[in-house]
Amino acid sequence: MSAHFTDRVPDLAMLNGLLARRQEESTPLVVVSGPAGIGKTSLVTRWLRNTAEEFPDGQLYADLRGHSFDGPASPSDILGQFLRALGTGPIPASLAEQTALWRSVTAGLRISVMLDNAFSAAQVRPLLPGGHSGLIVATSRHRLTGLRADGALYHQLGLLDADAAEEVLSRGVGAERVRSEARETRELIDLCGGLPLALCLASARLASRPRQPMRSLVEALTQGQGRLAALTIEGESSVNHALDESYAVLADDAARLYRRLALLPARSMESRVAAVACVIPLAEAERLLDVLVEANLVEDIGPDSYRFHDLVRLHAQGRGQDEERPEVRAEVLRRVCDWYLATATQAQQCLSPIQLTLRRNYEFRPELPGPFTEASGALAWLETRRLDLLAAVRAAYDEGWDDLSWQLVDALWPLFHRLRYHDLWLEAHEIGLRAARRSGDRAAERQMLNSGAIGFGVAGRADDAITWFSWSLDAAREAGDARDEGQALHGLGSAHRQAGRLRVAGDFLHRAIDTWEKAGYVRGAALSRIVLGEMALESEGERWDDRRAAEFFERARSTLLDVGDPYDAARALAFHGRARVLEGAYEAGTRELREALVVFEDAGATPWQARVWEMLGRSAVEHAEVPVARDCLVRAQELYARQSPADAARMEVLLVGLPAKPAEPRDGGAAE
Repeated sequence: MSAHFTDRVPDLAMLNGLLARRQEESTPLVVVSGPAGIGKTSLVTRWLRNTAEEFPDGQLYADLRGHSFDGPASPSDILGQFLRALGTGPIPASLAEQTALWRSVTAGLRISVMLDNAFSAAQVRPLLPGGHSGLIVATSRHRLTGLRADGALYHQLGLLDADAAEEVLSRGVGAERVRSEARETRELIDLCGGLPLALCLASARLASRPRQPMRSLVEALTQGQGRLAALTIEGESSVNHALDESYAVLADDAARLYRRLALLPARSMESRVAAVACVIPLAEAERLLDVLVEANLVEDIGPDSYRFHDLVRLHAQGRGQDEERPEVRAEVLRRVCDWYLATATQAQQCLSPIQLTLRRNYEFRPELPGPFTEASGALAWLETRRLDLLAAVRAAYDEGWDDLSWQLVDALWPLFHRLRYHDLWLEAHEIGLRAARRSGDRAAERQMLNSGAIGFGVAGRADDAITWFSWSLDAAREAGDARDEGQALHGLGSAHRQAGRLRVAGDFLHRAIDTWEKAGYVRGAALSRIVLGEMALESEGERWDDRRAAEFFERARSTLLDVGDPYDAARALAFHGRARVLEGAYEAGTRELREALVVFEDAGATPWQARVWEMLGRSAVEHAEVPVARDCLVRAQELYARQSPADAARMEVLLVGLPAKPAEPRDGGAAE
């Protein structure tokens, strides 16, 4: 099967740029690297054909067999082949003499040499020609960074984009078939992950079955390990075969890490996860990850962040299933999930030290701490790893580790509360609630209900929030837990307020305050007073309501500072500042809003930063400071756009509605 070649115009342009640099810097060596099946050989062959006129003394090619099962070709054999091709003889016996002769013969020649499938820098180095008038191009699944000392220039070949992938399929099966089965084409491209070898194999299979609908192949490729089997043509190379070759040359410790990382549910990995999976020191894990990156089996996608290509992951999973015993596979997963729990709990303690948490159980208590020591680093880690953490919640539940599943959800509260990824918040709590109920832990069930219900409220699903809080209230009363009862009453008040039932909301909130104060939980009572203050701000903008709101916020802030909760105290301060503005104290109110903003910026709390900028913008509009209002509302819109498109759209409406000329300042006026 001859591989289809898509023009890869940007890559050819990059190589032409390297050719120009080679001439300027007198560097004869270019390395083109990338994973198995990426199309390195096809690209370089086309490029050298296009540039043949620049090398009139000839072109040489050698397959260095870097990943063949019979081992890499020896430099001595290749040098003998090249010297004979140039009509040189006799060939010396030793490698050193062959290298010297090769460099002498090629010193003045304008030739191009392609070294395909190179294994290492040590294999390539003896093959470098003499002088600087020639060009040598090495392709490799490894990055061959050791050749930097020899002046190598590098190009890393990437995956095909959707348009180029569609071109490959069109050339293989015909443009009409691709157009007529457009949906299936898009799915097939996604399943092949932009890997040229996979696309070529898929198009060859389709071409050999012209009457079979493309849907049949798409369905075959969605069967997990069956995807690799489907990407095989009899008598030809396959994705699985190419990856087997790359895997076979890994050292045992690197092969073990390759297998074990693929057993994990996360889509990305960090070095600490690698260390935990293999029970090795962090420095050793970092070294082995470098080995896998160098071999193009794992992608380095950012600071301490790695991932598999989907097809490579399937291959590694297959190796793990075949070579790791079931009890070892289970232990690897449990160790990593335990580490996620410990590290999320560490983050929780940095971000919410006064929050009461559920118990923690570890089958393998981690010794390796998380990659942060302060609150900003903790929140950044939670945000970066949020999908990996959700995957761990799912995996723990699927394995029947119910305590671990709901404990992970409990530990992720700062992520939910401060960054408000709604879908993640709700899915995690739905899983956590099922786990708590399956394990029979009533305290965990109440916690999942309460924190999950808050998520429904934040997502704008007030009726679902009321349902969950009602379940929580019944469970709290059954258990005789006054603190949880107060939480449920507070939540019901907030949810009814969101639904517009203000009288009902106020009743629940006052009952929550009474319940919490009797239980000695003054922080909870302060949080309910913040909501009552918000309701007062929203009640038609009458001055007595603004003053009443300010009283609620003052009392709440004082209590929250006393109990060591500066974050929620800043929420009270922000609302108090807005109330002061509505009372007519514009400068004093905006000072308080900006003071609260600093707290939210230090905490990395994007939703609250956006909300305060909105309050500042509205306040500026009401006091005829149009340029200030525009700046504040633009900032709010930019922050809302990260997580709440609906709120960003609200800001756009406000911005469009700003007067061209300053209006007369308002005298108090409507609350937000």
